[in-house]
Amino acid sequence: MLIGCAVAQPTFTSSEAARRPKVIVGITVDQMRYDYIERYWNDYAEGGFKRLVNEGFFCRNLHYNYLPTKTGPGHASIYTGTTPAVHGILANDWYIRSLGRTINCVEDTAVKGIGSDSHYAKRSPNNLLATTIGDELKLFTNNRSRVYGVAHKDRGSILPAGRTADAAYWMMSDSGNFVSSSWYMKDLPKWVKDFNGSGKADAYMSQTWSLLKDISVYDESMDDNNAHEVPFEGMLRPVFPYNLSELAAANYQYEMIKETPFGNTITLDFAKALMENEQVGKGEFTDMMCISFGSLDLIGHRFGIHSMEMQDGYLRLDKDIEELLNYLDKNYGKDNYLLFLSADHGGHPTPSYMEKKHGAYGYWKSSVMEFKVDESLDKKYGAGNWVSYDSHYQLFLNRKLIAEKGLNLHAIQDEVAAMLLEYPEVQMVFTSHELSKFNGTYPMRQMIERGFSQKYSADVVYVLKTGFMEYGLRGTDHGTGSSNDTHVPAIFFGFGVNKGESFAPYTIPDIAPTVTSICKLPMTSGCTGEPIIEVIKK
Repeated sequence: MLIGCAVAQPTFTSSEAARRPKVIVGITVDQMRYDYIERYWNDYAEGGFKRLVNEGFFCRNLHYNYLPTKTGPGHASIYTGTTPAVHGILANDWYIRSLGRTINCVEDTAVKGIGSDSHYAKRSPNNLLATTIGDELKLFTNNRSRVYGVAHKDRGSILPAGRTADAAYWMMSDSGNFVSSSWYMKDLPKWVKDFNGSGKADAYMSQTWSLLKDISVYDESMDDNNAHEVPFEGMLRPVFPYNLSELAAANYQYEMIKETPFGNTITLDFAKALMENEQVGKGEFTDMMCISFGSLDLIGHRFGIHSMEMQDGYLRLDKDIEELLNYLDKNYGKDNYLLFLSADHGGHPTPSYMEKKHGAYGYWKSSVMEFKVDESLDKKYGAGNWVSYDSHYQLFLNRKLIAEKGLNLHAIQDEVAAMLLEYPEVQMVFTSHELSKFNGTYPMRQMIERGFSQKYSADVVYVLKTGFMEYGLRGTDHGTGSSNDTHVPAIFFGFGVNKGESFAPYTIPDIAPTVTSICKLPMTSGCTGEPIIEVIKK
């Protein structure tokens, strides 16, 4: 296992800077399964995903190696080179026993929003416990490198950029504006205010989302009108075209942009504006841009992975990727930037669709399980609220109640675990007192341990059978240890990268040490990954 650490500030000369790229560009595509590269290959243009694969290095057998496979921990793991047990981002939100409530992975009541008074702008990387690639870059150059995060999701911009970033920006659903927080700045730069005032968000809201190509191209997808998708509010059927301005009022206003491919495009627009106005990559030292494209995740949740909406979203993202590559070529030169692309998680096939195909898929109702656990413990030990919280397949018990009744916590955990194993949808169950020993040898247990916190994780962690997910008749979800959720692409492109591909097994924590190795930087503070030697040009 590799453990990186910050080193004393080096003497850093311009000749040494010449051995590093002008800019590092990290791209995270939210909910991108590995097979989207292959499934839509014939429909992609030559300058987007195809160019990345043909001219870069494609790791075809890279997986997440922990649970849960969620957006927050996914972004953090890519950039810290480690897993939630080390970097501290356990999920998108998790239950804090001392508070009696959940916290969002990037919430921070100690900061204020910059550009918005909403509590959704009170965000920071305060919960992140390990350094990112960008943090190490800034430490190495004595803060002379600049690091930025851009996404329309707050966690998609904040966590990749790290604790020492110059700025992270995300888009507010109520206004369509990109905002930040006082963690980074006292006021928005003029160019951000100009961007927000340019009417660009309103221009996208006036668009109609129609198929990019002739409907005959979408033969990799289900029929447009089917029973496995969730229509937008105000529509009877989930079918093209989607008039954003007509749907906005019933669908959280500018959230409509995020739930269409236009959310990715406006993110790219803002990223380019940032690079131009902040002169990213134009100085003596390497800078870094962290860009997260989040629209495909929202499209997947609503329409599922086999929908025409998902395919169209990727064809449109392909155009955005091509535009970004052309921009980087023009402004930095083809060999002067290092780009890497991966995903924060994959996505499940919609169980209702797979059931029709006789697949071993189905749904799980955690709320029914919670009720039955409470009911069973009520009968045996007396009335009480025995379950405090259940999320991400983790069950938090009411430890205060257990202590008040003089019961043994480990014994109650074991009892609840035995109850859960009675459910046909549940494959295996682990208790926190078992996981705290950190002696797992079975792969699934190792995945759970890499996402487990002795301090904050649940009393009982359960794993559903492959193909099962939380109840919902349409759309999709993610979060399991199935390859549906763990298998994602990783592509390296540009400066210091060999051309080629590999089917060797790699994991998400291997991305960060590969990037730091190419750029001759210290490894991140909690790094548990290994550099992918095949990628690195010697």
